[in-house]
Amino acid sequence: MANVTVNAVGEQCPIPVVKATRALRAMTEPGVLEVLVDNEIAVQNLTRMASGHHLEAKAEKRSDGTFAVTMEVREPMGDTPAEEPELTCISDRRSSLVVAVDTDAMGRGSEELGHTLMKGFLFAVGQLPELPKTLLFYNGGAKLTTQGSDSLEDLKKMEAQGVEILTCGTCLNYYGLTDKLAVGSVTNMYTIVEKLAGAGKVIKP
Repeated sequence: MANVTVNAVGEQCPIPVVKATRALRAMTEPGVLEVLVDNEIAVQNLTRMASGHHLEAKAEKRSDGTFAVTMEVREPMGDTPAEEPELTCISDRRSSLVVAVDTDAMGRGSEELGHTLMKGFLFAVGQLPELPKTLLFYNGGAKLTTQGSDSLEDLKKMEAQGVEILTCGTCLNYYGLTDKLAVGSVTNMYTIVEKLAGAGKVIKP
């Protein structure tokens, strides 16, 4: 099992993508490639590159302000000819869309099914051609950004790509989850209203 780390901190696109592609081709056995960068645009382009190589990618923002993009390599490329994803840099995948989530279960009926649907919804949001500008979580939706949430990986990946994730502080306090926030930051009702009012479009599951 090969674990390779590429340090591209301080580099602008396409350099992180070029370095990651070279590292992928140098891997001679299955393993994990980790690329370190310091800006959301680089994360977006690395995620796009991984998709072009049919690799599963995870991204996470670290406490020091850097980002780690990891790709699971099951079959090393080596010198085998492969279709190269375009190295054209995208400037920013984020749009003016705001997603407002007020529950941890989507739809009415079965609560168990609702939890499954919500996980699928948040995953799908992260796959949009244009990512939302902001994700707002309040009332029961506050549970989705805390420890133990099934959606944490998807939310962390979006946060690393520059999506703002805000959770209502009053709601976290009400549910006893203030110390369990695991992604994004705490906000208040004034900011929630401000974000909704300034959105180009708002969707709510």
